[in-house]
Amino acid sequence: MTRLLIKQAHLLVHDNELKLQDVLISEGKIVEIADEITTPATRTIEAQGALLTPGLVDVHVHFREPGFAYKETVATGSQAAARGGFTTVLAMPNLDPVPATPAAFTQIKANNEANGRVHIYQYAAISEGLTSADVSDMETLAADGAIAFTNDGKGVQTAATMLTAMQAAAKVKRPLVAHVEDESLVNGGVMNLGKRSKELGLPGIDPLSESSQLARDLVIAKATGVHYHVAHISTKESVDLVRFAKSQGVQVTAEVSPHHLLLDETDITGDNAYFKMNPPLRTPTDRQAVIAGLLDGTIDMVATDHAPHSLAEKQRSFIGAAFGITGIETSFQLMYTHFVKSGIATLEQLLQWMVVQPRVAFNLPGQSELTVGAPADLALFDIAHAHTITADEFLSKGVNTPFIGATVYGQTVLTLVNGQVAYEA
Repeated sequence: MTRLLIKQAHLLVHDNELKLQDVLISEGKIVEIADEITTPATRTIEAQGALLTPGLVDVHVHFREPGFAYKETVATGSQAAARGGFTTVLAMPNLDPVPATPAAFTQIKANNEANGRVHIYQYAAISEGLTSADVSDMETLAADGAIAFTNDGKGVQTAATMLTAMQAAAKVKRPLVAHVEDESLVNGGVMNLGKRSKELGLPGIDPLSESSQLARDLVIAKATGVHYHVAHISTKESVDLVRFAKSQGVQVTAEVSPHHLLLDETDITGDNAYFKMNPPLRTPTDRQAVIAGLLDGTIDMVATDHAPHSLAEKQRSFIGAAFGITGIETSFQLMYTHFVKSGIATLEQLLQWMVVQPRVAFNLPGQSELTVGAPADLALFDIAHAHTITADEFLSKGVNTPFIGATVYGQTVLTLVNGQVAYEA
C-alpha cells in the first residue's frame, strides 16, 4: 500500500489561524492529520511550512480541444491547471464541434477523461453553434453528464431563446451560465467605451452591452426559478443588479476574474493586445465595485476565464487581435498577493471564493475541507517567498497575460489529484 506523507505544512484552522501539521495520504484519501505522524510512508515530502489547501476549483476555463488545439489541448490545459493548484475545472463549450448534441458532447467528455490531469467537468452549449435560436436537448445532455449549460463567448441575443433555455435548465436542475453581451451595443469595440478608448483612438464596447442583457436575464431567471450564473462580471451596474436580484430571492450566483479585480482601463497605456479581453477592462469605479461585490458576497467566486491564444493572435494591434488572457497558472498567486497578503481579505475568504463556493454553486463532488476520509485533491503553496512571473514558465500553450513581470507570493509547490502527483515544482 503506497503512503504519501506531507510533513510540517501550514493548514488553515479556525479563526484564520495557520497550524503546522503532518498529513498522511493512502489509497487516494487523507487518512491522518496530526501534529506529528510517525507511520512509515512510501514517500515523504518536507513541506517546510508551505500552505496546504484543498485543491482549487475553476468554473470557467477554455481548453480549446477539439477544434483549436494550436491554442491549447486538454493535456496542456489540465497540466497548467495543476500547476496553478487547481484539481477541478469546468470546461467551456466554444469548441469545434460545439457540444450541443449528445454525440459531440460524449466525444468531448471522453477526450477530457482520457487526457486530463485534473477533474474536468464539461459544459454543454445552450444552442447549436452558440448562436442558434433552437435550444439544445438539455435532458439528454444532462443525463450524459453536462455540468451546466452556457454559450460562453456569445450572449444569448433573444429573450425567447433565453426563456426556453432557462425553463429547460430548471427542469433538469442544472445551472444556466451566461456570457452577458448584447451584440447591438458592441459596435465593433475592442476595449471599454470611455475616456481611455477615446485617448487611444480605439473603438469602444458600451458597458450597457453587459448590464442591459443581465437585467433582462435576471427577470427571466426569477420567472423560471432556474439557477442562473453570471460569468466574468465586470461593471458596477452589473454588480448592483445581482445584489438587488439576490435581495429579491432570485437564484443567482456570479463570478469575477482576477484581471477585473486587479486591472482597469487606465492600465492600458498603449496598443498592447495582452490587455484585450471580453468583457474588457472597465473603469476604476467598476473595478472598485467588483471588489466590493466580492467582499460583501454579491459575487460568489473567482474564476479565471483561462483563454489561451497563439502568439500570432495576440502580438498584433488591439484591432484584429483575439480577445482573452491566460489565467489558471497565475490566479491563486495574484489573489493571495493582492488580497490576502495586502490585508484586504483573509485566507479563509480566498478559499471560499476559489474552493468552497464553486463546489456549492455547481454541486460538485469532493470536499472543500482537509479532513480525514476526504479525497486527496490537494495543493501546496509557497507563501513565504516572492516569485516573478516570466513568459517561459507556463505549462499552458498560451502566454498571453499582462501579468508577466509581476511579483507574487504563493507559487504552487505540489498538486495532488486523488492522492497522485499531478504537478510538482
